[in-house]
Amino acid sequence: MRHLVHIFAVLCVLALASTAGCGGDEDDGDRTRVVASLYPLAWAAERVGGDAVEVVNLTPPGAEPHDVELSAGDVEAVRDADLVVYGSYSGFQPAVVDAVAQRSGISVDAHGPDSDPHVWLDPLRFVSLIEAIGAALGRAGAAQAPVAELRRLDRQYRNGLADCERRTVVTTHSAFKLLAKRYRLEELSLAGRSPESEPGPRELERLVGMVRKSGATAVFAEPLVSDRLAKTVAREAGIDIAVLDPIEGLSEDRLDAGEDYLSVMRQNLETLRETLGCR
Repeated sequence: MRHLVHIFAVLCVLALASTAGCGGDEDDGDRTRVVASLYPLAWAAERVGGDAVEVVNLTPPGAEPHDVELSAGDVEAVRDADLVVYGSYSGFQPAVVDAVAQRSGISVDAHGPDSDPHVWLDPLRFVSLIEAIGAALGRAGAAQAPVAELRRLDRQYRNGLADCERRTVVTTHSAFKLLAKRYRLEELSLAGRSPESEPGPRELERLVGMVRKSGATAVFAEPLVSDRLAKTVAREAGIDIAVLDPIEGLSEDRLDAGEDYLSVMRQNLETLRETLGCR
């Protein structure tokens, strides 16, 4: 857990635990103000905090979060929040990292021992982050329910991906490395870490050859970024295109329809099982 929690103001912990907030009136009854940098971190804070917290997501619904821009009001919200949940990964949401550096309150940093920001795609890594949020909010008991859900999700993935004809997952950008490592899959990424980068003609030809050699039957596109590269590679390799969601954000329509982190993770599992030929 020491990799996950950065405490910038230790004396504020008791104030957070009583939901009064740093420097606030302990009798004002206001909910604890939590700012999260993107959807899955906001989901985690809401599940742990419940009605005791007010969570603000810095990434608007349906927006791609990698290079999110912050308004002056966003920066102020980060500065004044009782708790901020974010990831200090190099090149990932740099505006958020800069804003967090200007605050003196408690922040939970999702940056683990490696350089991949997609910790929520590995349910067991996400457990550690949820426990860290529970500790920061003084709500360790409330973290037990989402932790149990994540452990159940991990078992579903282990069982569902245990016996598959194929184990290579071809993705648009390298978002699924931690998921692949956890469940003995191999991720073949077409565009590296940035979902917007596109290869040149020679690189594209090389990628098509790698996809053919891998034996994959589909290229996975994502909901929030262009599927042009995925369609091109799938067409040239003579295979299908499907959708695998890195859950970096959900649109308003999807949220209104009742979708959330857990439901999308389960849909991802079904998509993987079908595409990989799992029994």
